[in-house]
Amino acid sequence: MTPSTPIRLSLALLLSLGACDMGPEYRRPGAEVPAAYRATQDSAQAAWPSADWWTGFSSPELNELIQAAQVYNFDIVAAAARVRQADAVTRIATAALFPSLTGGGSASWQHTGVNTSGRTRVGGPSTASSESRNYGFGLDASYVVDFWGRNRSATAAAEADAVASRFDQQTVALAVVTSVASTWFTALALADRLAVAQSNVSGFERTLAAIRGRFEAGTASALDLAQQETVVAIGRAVLPNFRNQLEQQMLGLGILTGRPPEAITVRPTTLTEIALPPVTAGLPSDLLTRRPDIAAAEAALIAANYDIKAARAAFFPTIQLTGSAGYQAGALNAILLPGSALASLAAGLTAPLFDGGALRGRLELSRARYEELEAQYRKAIVQAFTDVDSALTAWRLTNEQVVLQVRAVEAARRSAAAARAQLQVGTVDITTVTQIEASLFNTEDTLVQVRLARSLALLNLYKALGGGWTRPDGTIEQQFPGLSPGALEGGIALPVGGNLR
Repeated sequence: MTPSTPIRLSLALLLSLGACDMGPEYRRPGAEVPAAYRATQDSAQAAWPSADWWTGFSSPELNELIQAAQVYNFDIVAAAARVRQADAVTRIATAALFPSLTGGGSASWQHTGVNTSGRTRVGGPSTASSESRNYGFGLDASYVVDFWGRNRSATAAAEADAVASRFDQQTVALAVVTSVASTWFTALALADRLAVAQSNVSGFERTLAAIRGRFEAGTASALDLAQQETVVAIGRAVLPNFRNQLEQQMLGLGILTGRPPEAITVRPTTLTEIALPPVTAGLPSDLLTRRPDIAAAEAALIAANYDIKAARAAFFPTIQLTGSAGYQAGALNAILLPGSALASLAAGLTAPLFDGGALRGRLELSRARYEELEAQYRKAIVQAFTDVDSALTAWRLTNEQVVLQVRAVEAARRSAAAARAQLQVGTVDITTVTQIEASLFNTEDTLVQVRLARSLALLNLYKALGGGWTRPDGTIEQQFPGLSPGALEGGIALPVGGNLR
């Protein structure tokens, strides 16, 4: 056996160990997916929202507000910055896969005075001096051999986090857009409620004028007059509250669009001008690829799986290769001569022997983090189904409620008109008229609130379906090409146990 044989055997052993899988391989957790939504058994093909789904509401003011929010909203801007941060972390992690190379140069000059003892001269002892110069430049290289895949796992985890940050950005954008639309719809409803209150105050005042006329004619009492004056006063007192709520909504649009409230120039008209574009949810299984929050949760889970691999690889030795090469000489004109060349090459191995349990703690931490994110991923799926079911239920029932409430308003208006006509001729009790007018106000105000609830239900359905979001490049396999074959299969089966033990 030659002296180099043990070295070759050792190298072959390291290479074979390096080929070993640090595990665990990622497997998409199972999730229980219903065949149809609880709120509807309709399995028709989904009519998914478009990328600019909010334009279907036919509100130029809303389109203007959302356009401003997409550019200036602080949460969206911050989310974009987090994407760039994640990309920078990925570049930092990727650098560990490559050798590092540094270059340097040096120049030195030294002057030394020498006392020549035994020799004297006039004025003191004789002295001499010497000078030395040294010039050099070179390159230093180092490389950590990633036998165990620790650096590769860390890089893959950073890449997965970067992908997750992009999905998070889309989740934030969807939340901002729906918040702008919700605030605008609420402002429109408050404008309608204010108009209803003003209209009813006008009606109360007309009734007051009629009662005052009857009082002057002696056919109505002072109590009747005082009661109607109270009704008018209460009706007027409601108006500032509606104006306040309306103004608060308009002020809220400022922070959503990233501008001072004074920059909001649009004014609400009426909620009845808003179109209600229909949307079909389709099958629950299709929802898993339409929600950015689900995609972000799985990307974070994939990153955590790579973190476990990196934590396991930390138990094994680290092998580092270092080398340097350059020239050094005492004169510039001789620095590049063959005799001035120098070079070195070294290899080092460090292995953890005792660390007080730090490595074990990091591994357990990464495992526990994975379990936490797995639970969050499962929750995101169930939350998505819940959101869609809730929105579908609210959309269906608020539509029914609007139809019934419209009928109630029509009946209340007929009753109020008849009561006021009878009041003019004195054939109805004044208390009855007051009660009928109050009922009319309540039914009209309720109709506005129900219409708002219906609009918000449709808005929430668009949000629950992921807005117009679709996964970039189509499939998660293209986002994470390093995953093992079959890692993403079986993700819609019945729940399964963890895959880390």
